[in-house]
Amino acid sequence: MATLVLLRHGQTEWSRDGRHTSRTDLPLTPVGEDQARALAPAVRSFAFGLVLASPRQRAVATARLAGLDPQLDDDLVEWDYGRYEGVTTDEIVERDGPWNMWQDGAPGGEDAAAVGARVDRALARVRPVLDEGHDACVVAHGHVLRVLAARYLALPPSEGAHLRLDTGTVCTLGTEHGRPVLTGWNVPACAWG
Repeated sequence: MATLVLLRHGQTEWSRDGRHTSRTDLPLTPVGEDQARALAPAVRSFAFGLVLASPRQRAVATARLAGLDPQLDDDLVEWDYGRYEGVTTDEIVERDGPWNMWQDGAPGGEDAAAVGARVDRALARVRPVLDEGHDACVVAHGHVLRVLAARYLALPPSEGAHLRLDTGTVCTLGTEHGRPVLTGWNVPACAWG
């Protein structure tokens, strides 16, 4: 049974501080580099027929430090936070009042449906590889991977709200009796070592 492996990039300064990061192309912190290297044992557990990554340097560096040579895919960039780029949720709520990104979207950016349309295109590239019995890997960002998992499971994009995802973690998706299932979620790299 083929597995779709999702890797969230390692820590950046903004992910550490809870700042929404999409277009801002930040490097990994030293902790993030260590997290990425720690993903190597998980990566070696699979024989990937396809590896895709967001073109942002934090995703590409994570993939390479984990021992992967990804194809870059613009559909895997993080949710566009619009005018909330670089701002924490607490700061948004303090300034603008109650806000739920999964329901409200980002002013000047994307909503869940727009992110869902992008990840559906990425999944269309992944599915033939999985159907042929080969594992596939996607290296990207927290919110876009949460939406991708929801769409893989045939759920609305907004259901990604229920899937917390930390930096430098591994997720696996597969099938059971022909149905898409979540087989592992938000697993720390140390669990593979």
